[in-house]
Amino acid sequence: MVHFLHPGLSPRTIVPPDAREDMLGCLVVQEEASPYSLVNICLNILVANLEKLCSERSDGTLCLPEHWSFPQELADRFVGMMTWQGKLTDRTASIFQGNQMKLKLVNIQKAKISTAAFLKAFCHHRLIELDATAARTDLSIPDILSGLCSNSWIQENLRRLVLDSASIPRDSRMLFFGQLTGLRVLSVFNVCFHSEDLVNVSQLPKLESLDISNTLVTNISALLTCKDRLRSLTMHYLKCLTMTKPQILAVIRELKCLLHLDISDHRQLKSDLAFHLLQQKDILPNIESLDISGGSYITDGAVELFIQQRPAMQFVGLLATDAGYSDFFSAKEGLRVAGGANISQISEALSCYRNRSCFVKEALYRLFTETFSTQVTMPAILKLVAVGMRNHPLDLPVQFTASACALNLTRQGLARGMPVRLLSEVTCLLFKALKTFPHYQQLQKNCLLSLTNSRILVDVPFNRFDAAKFVMRWLCKHEDPKMQAMAVSIISILALQLSPEQTAQLKEEVFMAVKELLAIVKQKTAESLDDVTLLFTLKALWNLTEQSPAACRHFIENQGLAIFIQVLETFSETAIQSKVLGLLNNIAEVRELFSKLITEDVVKHISSLLHSKELEVSYLAAGIIAHLTSDKQPWISCDLQRRALLQDLYTTIQNWPSSSCKMTALITYRSFKAFFPLLSNFSQPEVQLWALWAMYHVCSKNPSKYCKMLVEEEGLQLLCDIREHSEADPQAQQIAASIVDDFKMHFMNYQRPSLC
Repeated sequence: MVHFLHPGLSPRTIVPPDAREDMLGCLVVQEEASPYSLVNICLNILVANLEKLCSERSDGTLCLPEHWSFPQELADRFVGMMTWQGKLTDRTASIFQGNQMKLKLVNIQKAKISTAAFLKAFCHHRLIELDATAARTDLSIPDILSGLCSNSWIQENLRRLVLDSASIPRDSRMLFFGQLTGLRVLSVFNVCFHSEDLVNVSQLPKLESLDISNTLVTNISALLTCKDRLRSLTMHYLKCLTMTKPQILAVIRELKCLLHLDISDHRQLKSDLAFHLLQQKDILPNIESLDISGGSYITDGAVELFIQQRPAMQFVGLLATDAGYSDFFSAKEGLRVAGGANISQISEALSCYRNRSCFVKEALYRLFTETFSTQVTMPAILKLVAVGMRNHPLDLPVQFTASACALNLTRQGLARGMPVRLLSEVTCLLFKALKTFPHYQQLQKNCLLSLTNSRILVDVPFNRFDAAKFVMRWLCKHEDPKMQAMAVSIISILALQLSPEQTAQLKEEVFMAVKELLAIVKQKTAESLDDVTLLFTLKALWNLTEQSPAACRHFIENQGLAIFIQVLETFSETAIQSKVLGLLNNIAEVRELFSKLITEDVVKHISSLLHSKELEVSYLAAGIIAHLTSDKQPWISCDLQRRALLQDLYTTIQNWPSSSCKMTALITYRSFKAFFPLLSNFSQPEVQLWALWAMYHVCSKNPSKYCKMLVEEEGLQLLCDIREHSEADPQAQQIAASIVDDFKMHFMNYQRPSLC
């Protein structure tokens, strides 16, 4: 016998609510932190490469290679994965024609397939379960039933059929389920299913579980036909019932085999059916699961008395009611409660009602309140929030409240205890919500707040291109200082995570962002306010202009040089000076722009900072001078000044400590290519020395990254050229040789032939 109870029930060992939450949290952490199974990896690859692996029939549909054969379990998982990824179409469903696949448990939820494709692909298999939830309108319920009934084996053996939210043509009146004589479980939630259809279904000889929620049924008296075999009845939001309360209760009283009953309703409808049910003493003697969420006038006392009279009860749904708050519900051993009184009840509610938006909203609202100041990491709860967002993508209240809950569950240090994969899923769902509701500012604000979390911003995989586009646009549209500060801090990190190609694609956004960031810097400088926003703004500009000639040009065109000179004249803090010099380095690396830096004010400040006691300031100033003086052409009228700068550069480098020393600020590079013209400049060993010192320094701090970069960008040969060149500066030769020799083992990991 197939035994279907409420989703909240399971046969696992009974444990206290708090311990159960801990167990669920550990399971989620273990699941999310574990690698994907080999089967799932293989099936994912198959789905992704289906077009390449299959041949094409004359009608344009796909066909598997003849020698391929899938076991039943793998075939079921394969069709489920295609459905989940939105890849099940008329063209791809055709691979399930014939006998290469042996299907039994088929899930085609929301699949975009036609009736003809459904008939050819699935109706010849020996199906025992079919879930066609929200199938497209081209595949209607009458068509599904007709297709299933065309197979005599399915007629006798199909056990479970889910048709939730599936369509029925307007000219179709009666649904005929009578031929599916083996059917034990039927769900027609949110379907145009009438009382006469219920009469037809109630005559199925093996029916045990029925869901007629949100249908057009007006009279449930037909259920008396199956009263001796019906074990599970779900009638959530049965809004069209015309029967009186006594008439409804009279029918329920006769269903003595019921183990699960769901008469939950929308709270705003103020249904009192559950209230009257709880007053009955001679009803539902064997009930194990009762869902009365959303009911009116329900009290703790009435629910407690009902449960005490029915000792077999294991579950009660009390969300959106006034009950569930007494100690009885947490003290009662083996009783699970879906409600809003505490985290345990809310967790149960989110799990049970994941497909009911009205209750997901309610549970999320309670969760937001409950977790507002939480200090406990709850990965299992965050997973349920993600499920709610994924199941109701077009429901704004669900998306908005879920985003607020996600913030509560990941703020401050809580995110560090969450699995990266789970954080990635939630972050991606937040951005999906942004695209669905682009004009809802509070949702955008919540998404922005989530990105301020360093754990998410640095460690978690998500679409950083889309994120950067969103944050830059937000920055340019909002003048609130707090929100600007958040946006600036995010841009300062995201900008460094984008490739130069991605930055180039964001041309319009980068242009607007550079202009807005410069405005912030100008305002802070005028106010002599060296706060954290100024630091993040300078860092954002530094990172946006790295390897981006267009961003550098935008900076200059928006009077960036004049603003930055004012910054240097206003602030003397090392952190500010280093960020200003970092950006000027980026401009100096652009051959067609660096002449813009050869002005009296710029050269004066750079020359002064070259002698800074702070090594990173002196180092960055030296980098600018090295790039500016490497080309004689812009200095034709002031060559003496160029020579003086080179001499000053050489003397300064001699006074630096070893190139393996530590700097206060971490200096990083995406590429060494801007260094190569300096390395090739044998006529000016001063610029060679700076480039070599810089390369040795970063290689000593992160050899795996920078040694690989040197090999891949073919810079290693330049070092060998310097070491072997007869006219090279001896000190330059020494540093070049040190790089090659000291990091030889790292280079060998990426290059097999002899080095030099």
